[in-house]
Amino acid sequence: MGRARRSLLIPSLICAISLLLTFHNASSFYLPGVAPEDFQKGDLLSVKVNKLTSTKTQLPYSFYSVPFCRPENIIDSRENLGEVLRGDRIENSPFTFKMREPEMCHVVCRLVLDDKTAKEFKEKIEDEYRVNMILDNLPLVVPVRRLEQDAPPAYQQGVYIGVKGQYAGSKDEKHFIHNHLTFTVKYHKDLQTDSARIVGFEVMPFSVKHEYDGKWADNTRLTTCDPHAKRTVSNSNSPQEVEANQEIIFTYDVEFQESDVKWASRWDAYLLMADDQIHWFSIVNSLMIVLFLSGMVAMIMLRTLYRDISKYNELETQEEAQEETGWKLVHSDVFRPPSNSDLLCVYVGTGVQFFGMMLVTMMFAVLGFLSPSNRGGLMTAMLLLWVFMGLFAGYSASRLYKMFKGTEWKRIALRTAFLFPATVFVIFFVLNALIWGQKSSGAVPFGTMFALVFLWFGISVPLVFVGSYVGFRKPTIEDPVKTNKIPRQIPEQAWYMNPIFSVLIGGILPFGAVFIELFFILTSIWLNQFYYLFGFLFIVFVILIVTCAEITIVLCYFQLCSEDYLWWWRSYLTSGSSALYLFLYATFYFFTKLDITKPVSGILYFGYMLIASYAFFVLTGTIGFYACFWFTRLIYSSVKID
Repeated sequence: MGRARRSLLIPSLICAISLLLTFHNASSFYLPGVAPEDFQKGDLLSVKVNKLTSTKTQLPYSFYSVPFCRPENIIDSRENLGEVLRGDRIENSPFTFKMREPEMCHVVCRLVLDDKTAKEFKEKIEDEYRVNMILDNLPLVVPVRRLEQDAPPAYQQGVYIGVKGQYAGSKDEKHFIHNHLTFTVKYHKDLQTDSARIVGFEVMPFSVKHEYDGKWADNTRLTTCDPHAKRTVSNSNSPQEVEANQEIIFTYDVEFQESDVKWASRWDAYLLMADDQIHWFSIVNSLMIVLFLSGMVAMIMLRTLYRDISKYNELETQEEAQEETGWKLVHSDVFRPPSNSDLLCVYVGTGVQFFGMMLVTMMFAVLGFLSPSNRGGLMTAMLLLWVFMGLFAGYSASRLYKMFKGTEWKRIALRTAFLFPATVFVIFFVLNALIWGQKSSGAVPFGTMFALVFLWFGISVPLVFVGSYVGFRKPTIEDPVKTNKIPRQIPEQAWYMNPIFSVLIGGILPFGAVFIELFFILTSIWLNQFYYLFGFLFIVFVILIVTCAEITIVLCYFQLCSEDYLWWWRSYLTSGSSALYLFLYATFYFFTKLDITKPVSGILYFGYMLIASYAFFVLTGTIGFYACFWFTRLIYSSVKID
């Protein structure tokens, strides 16, 4: 029966990977519950504005925090929990189009800058802030040509407020604002009904010093941009400088282009990554690590371990039994409860909670339920899943606690419910206070903070207690061998079996299995780029699980063979130490890829990466612990103990 299961394992894995890549490569998907909207010719299209973003400061601001043109009434859109935590602030705008009716040089408004408004614009241009807009739930993008001639264009989210540079031979750098936007709305036409669906929203920005004759009035015709004379702006126009007492006139063009792209596939161009071959290289690199570790585990399990078990079980005389060496010698101490066993139970329970959240989230993402059109959906799903996975956290922590002869299950439940979330909440609260001090829209409002606390105390904590109660009522996990009352002395270890050295070595391979994909994730988060390769990510996640389990089993076996039975905490720290390398890599990424100069922005980056590394430590540590736990129970239940 066991051989049949093993024989089915490899075909099942191949089928699973093929299915994942099928989902990844599928060009069309519908988000359940979201229906396409059909527009007739002349229908009004309202553009919404979102937050201003900058990769230099990482501090988002609402669109109207800068003195742009405003509509008569500013209406805030309803946002989900994930959008609020991302700092999204979606509002209406003065940009309105009519479906399939082009416009040229439409005047939005006229502003005369004073010292304060000029300073605000200059600061935002200096920090490279971008304006984000939305039309029919599609984000505004700027097409950027690639180096290859035949390659499709890349897309930059949002349009820069302006640029800083020299003009007309001037030696001094000046600030110029993008006050003219040329929009391109792409649509897919239904030939039967003559209705159309929006499949693209692009823009080209220009800085134009508009001119006109006479005094300004609402119906004044511009000489630099006149729809009646078919005169539009170009790069040859003088740019609009940002200075006090300067007059700025905001205008836009809009053209409509028919496209062959269907509505279900309209996100494909936005999600096009630079090169899928890099992700395949990541998968191959990770698989090489897994194959290397699998070979070592197979050698240990099939040759060395099998030989050890046969030798131990064939001992005939008491003299031979007394000459035992290796891992069997510590059988009476290997299941002795570790020091700080309560803390280990808490971390294992938290790791189970985090593992369940990650697994279910990625399964939903691979199946297309977390579409990028549902902004904030990924973060909302992760938060809710974390809360409901508290049931499994309490259960696993309580089961392990009872095995260690613990009796106060309520105490372990309380620590499981509060240790990790409280640590993260304190860091998050400090970072949020810094964001609030910068008057950024990224600061979480009081109402949302209250909602987070309610999710924690009102749902997560009770579920942890329910799980702990159920787990503690289960029968105690029995050890396969008896434990002596007096612990045996651990012999002096070789230098390479030093706990610190072996723990640090153990974290290298799990990190090496994921670091290439980690680069794309960090780029998506901190450089404001799309990431939707959940098929690749899920495969890398599975490889991470296998790598953590195998490296922990290998090092645990070496540790037991050297007669060191203190494996509990070391098994957790061996794979968990990969979080240290993650944080070091994040530090390297900060200094090599990011252009952050403000202290607050740097604190935000390292604060959030510290939270991510802490979560990664809990996740990988728990995987390694359970792998080693299963391994030790398996080998000690396979030998005869007198």
